[in-house]
Amino acid sequence: MAKEQKKEKESLNLFYSTQTVIREALTKLGYNDEMFELLKEPIRMLTVRIPVRMDDGSVKVFTGYRSQHNDAVGPTKGGVRFHPDVDEEEVKALSIWMSLKCGITNLPYGGGKGGIICDPRQMSMSELERLSRGYVRAISQIVGPTKDIPAPDVYTNSQIMAWMMDEYSRLREFDSPGFITGKPIVLGGSQGRETATAKGVTICIDEAVKKKGIELKGARVVIQGFGNAGSYLAKFLHDAGAKVIAVSDVYGGVYDPNGLDIDYLLDRRDSFGTFSKLFTNTITNKELLELDCDILVPAAISNQITAENAANIKASIVVEAANGPTTLEATKILTERGVLLVPDILASAGGVTVSYFEWVQNNQGYYWSEEEVHEKLANVMTRSFETIYQTAQTHQVDMRLAAYMVGIKKIAEASSFRGWV
Repeated sequence: MAKEQKKEKESLNLFYSTQTVIREALTKLGYNDEMFELLKEPIRMLTVRIPVRMDDGSVKVFTGYRSQHNDAVGPTKGGVRFHPDVDEEEVKALSIWMSLKCGITNLPYGGGKGGIICDPRQMSMSELERLSRGYVRAISQIVGPTKDIPAPDVYTNSQIMAWMMDEYSRLREFDSPGFITGKPIVLGGSQGRETATAKGVTICIDEAVKKKGIELKGARVVIQGFGNAGSYLAKFLHDAGAKVIAVSDVYGGVYDPNGLDIDYLLDRRDSFGTFSKLFTNTITNKELLELDCDILVPAAISNQITAENAANIKASIVVEAANGPTTLEATKILTERGVLLVPDILASAGGVTVSYFEWVQNNQGYYWSEEEVHEKLANVMTRSFETIYQTAQTHQVDMRLAAYMVGIKKIAEASSFRGWV
């Protein structure tokens, strides 16, 4: 029993579980322990302290991180999150996942990730601006359009990206739109970037229902989380004819077996994606996950489907829009039960793909229409899904391990050609 508890505890640790699957993927691909030693940790991890003058005149010092997993393929790429629970291990794990996402989608990047320990909900706009600029000054030596390209993540947005780009341009004394992605359109942002993650998840759902022989029209969908990804996803699926029967925010969820009025919820939610306090008869997030449905999309936080509740999941398809919502133990249970699990590093790769499109447009100075962006994204995501699905079938492994195998292969090959291992 103690051994099982230890196993589940390790499975809940994102960094440890990421390393576990990377080792398994490299072994399946025929690489030795030396390659694992190179790829199990980021090649560079910077911790910075950022003093910020607060509105009341006091100075508060924030801790920030920037992790660069591997730059054998090209510059590193990844978001910056502002959150009170950010820690070094999480940022490391997320940078490795970005490497995998870039490998899956065949982008010329390695993975990067950044974060600042703060609660943006308790800060004014001017305090957030000073923090954003301070972070760029602190990490400026290791980032840039050909080194490491940041982007939005949890609790950061196009405005924060604009401040960061402006600060970097001031430091370098020339305009550098390619330094960062997820910018406002007027500052060199790409059409379709804001909805890119949800669009990518939608494409994966389209492919998954085909594999399961389910019609998307009329399919019952449950979505945990109503932030950027969850809310747009609910809208896309609702418009495609699916029946979104439950959605939730951090406080709880709403459920209607006949389908929810998604436009009403979108209209009533606040800037952090919360809406449940408007309702009296809500359900818990735990109850939401175990509802009878065809498609379940965890789009909130990590470790939501665990060994404790995996047997109670009634969906036949689980598509991970959040980072690490399903533990390794739960993945095994779901796979044994015949549930098609589309892993996070594939399902949520739409964001980095359109970020790449934005970087390309910045570099060439020529910008595409929203239709062009959607078409290119659909091509990348459909091809990536099919490659991973076929890898899973060929090697008789689950989609998560297959995604890691596809994602890590490019980095391992590039590291080998460079003579690093």
